[in-house]
Amino acid sequence: MTHRQIAVFTALVSATSWTGAHAAPAPVPLNPPAESTIPAGPEGDAIKLGKLLITDTRNRLPNNVGNGLNCSNCHLGAGTVAYSGPYVGLWGMFPEYRTRGANINSLQDRINDCFQRSMNGKALAYDSKEMNAMLMYMRWLSTGVPTGTPVAGRGMGKVDTTLKPDPIHGKQIYTQKCASCHGAQGEGLKNETGYVFPPVWGNASFNIGAGMARTYTAAAFIKHNMPLGQGNTLSEQDAVDVAEFVTHQPRPPYAPATNDYAKGNKPKDARN
Repeated sequence: MTHRQIAVFTALVSATSWTGAHAAPAPVPLNPPAESTIPAGPEGDAIKLGKLLITDTRNRLPNNVGNGLNCSNCHLGAGTVAYSGPYVGLWGMFPEYRTRGANINSLQDRINDCFQRSMNGKALAYDSKEMNAMLMYMRWLSTGVPTGTPVAGRGMGKVDTTLKPDPIHGKQIYTQKCASCHGAQGEGLKNETGYVFPPVWGNASFNIGAGMARTYTAAAFIKHNMPLGQGNTLSEQDAVDVAEFVTHQPRPPYAPATNDYAKGNKPKDARN
C-alpha cells in the first residue's frame, strides 16, 4: 500500500469512527422495573420514599409546593407512562443543556425547576433527604437503560406546531371532555385529603413559567393522555385548541420567566 493509499484509508477510518461515536443512540423501550426489584435496606427505603414524594407531593412537602398539584399529575404512573414526562432513563441523560435557561442543568436543577414552576413553590435543598430520595427513585426506574440513551416516549411527545389554535373551539372541547374531572372553572376536584383531579388554572395550578403553560407542550400531553384513560382519542387539532384555551386562563405569575430563552431559540408558544 502506498503512502497516499494509507493516508486515504486512515482518513476514512477516522471519519467513520467520528460519525459512529457522535451519532445519537436509538431510543430503547420504556420498561420500568418491577417493584419486587426494589432492594431491602436504606437504598430501598429511599426509593420508596422517592415514589411517595412524587405521588403525594403536596402533603409530603408543603413547604415546597405552592399549589394543589403532585408531581404525578403530569408524570403519570409516578413517572412510568410514555409521553407524560417519564422518569425512566432520565438518570443517564443528565447533566443536559436546556435552551430555556441556556445552561447545563443537573438532574437536581431539573427537579427544582419543576418545584418552582409546575408546583409554584420553592426548591429543595440539593443535599436533602427528599431530593436524594427522588434521585434514588429515578435511578432505580432507569435500571437497565444505557447511559446517554433516550427512552421511547420521553417528554410529552409532539404535535404539529403549524396548527392554528382556536380557543373558542377549545372551550367547547373542555366543557365536553374535561370539565367533569377538572371543573367548569378549572378548579379541579377535591376530597378530604387533597385533589382527586388537579386544577388546571387558577391559583392552585401551575404558574406561567411551567412547561405546561405552553400551548403545544400541553397539547402533546393532552393528545397522548387525556381524557384520562382515553389517550389519543382527540385529534391533534382538538388537543391544540383545548390546550390554547386552558393555558391562557388565569394562573400564578412567575417573574423569572422573563429571562427564559435570553440567548435565543424561543418557542413561539413561550409565555414570557
